[in-house]
Amino acid sequence: MKNKKMWAKIIFVIVLLAIIAYTFRDLAGPILGQLRKTSAVVLIAICISSVIYHLFEAWITYSLAKRYNPDIKYSRTVCCAFYCSFYRLATLGSGSGVAAIYYLGQSGVEYSKGAGLYMIQYVMHKVSIALFSGMLFLINWNFMVRNYSEYAVYLVLAYGLTAIISIFLILFAVSAKFHWLLFKIGGIFNKSGKLDGVMESLRKNCDIMEVSTAELLKDKKTLVTTVLKNLIKCCFWYGIPFLILFGTGGLTLFQSLAVCSLSVMTAAVIPTPAGIGSVEVIMTSLIGVVVGVHVSGAVTLLYRFATFIFPFAVGGIYVLYRRWKVKQDRQQSEMEKPSGVIKD
Repeated sequence: MKNKKMWAKIIFVIVLLAIIAYTFRDLAGPILGQLRKTSAVVLIAICISSVIYHLFEAWITYSLAKRYNPDIKYSRTVCCAFYCSFYRLATLGSGSGVAAIYYLGQSGVEYSKGAGLYMIQYVMHKVSIALFSGMLFLINWNFMVRNYSEYAVYLVLAYGLTAIISIFLILFAVSAKFHWLLFKIGGIFNKSGKLDGVMESLRKNCDIMEVSTAELLKDKKTLVTTVLKNLIKCCFWYGIPFLILFGTGGLTLFQSLAVCSLSVMTAAVIPTPAGIGSVEVIMTSLIGVVVGVHVSGAVTLLYRFATFIFPFAVGGIYVLYRRWKVKQDRQQSEMEKPSGVIKD
């Protein structure tokens, strides 16, 4: 039985690596090539920026999770942030939420409450990106209008879709009336009963949201500080193009924050796995208007490395360590078990 489980895990890892390799087949070579050309100082700077982003993400999780488990350690939520980054790429975006809920469950936060916590955190993240992008657009108004006026229609659509998605997520997380509306709409399409399973799953998820988010929503101060932390957190990812181009005069810090946040926000409304492909195309196009397509392509590859590949690698090391530690603890506990009573 143990051998079967071991082989099942090995096959799973091989399939996982194959999926990742296939997904990044067009990016792996260029990213490696760009890494060889980039100075060590720049690589260290963007990796540190990525780490600080995850430290803020962990701070947000810690602030919310300690309401359910006062004994939870900040270090646990730091590990959780990188743990989720590993599964975000490993599952192409679909598994980071499940990973967060599972990890928090292992850290003393009930799974139902962890689901509500993650949903609130995700909603605050999406809302913060829209606010961040909007504020930086206004701060850099002349620069943005001068360089991107021809994209005005697309930018308006991106902001509009982001607003709709954010409103939908907020209502799903907090509104019982909105849940009732979803059930009514679902009932119209489920007259034959074929969607009974889907409707039951939706009902359970809505019940979990109503119960688990109620406590968090009462604390307005925590919600406001969560948004503020998210806004600061965003600076450490969206400022990466500035770090890469530092000294060239290509982009100022505020221009980098504006263009990069706009790229990520716009890509988020395009249905691709984990934003792979859409971010590269949009960011290369928008930054290319200012510094040229060749330079912007290099910037985009390094941005992808700092925000996806590097956290994935750190998270992967932690996942391996965690599994090794569990195995060691299990072996230790088995060794400490009494071997039985020896009869005379």
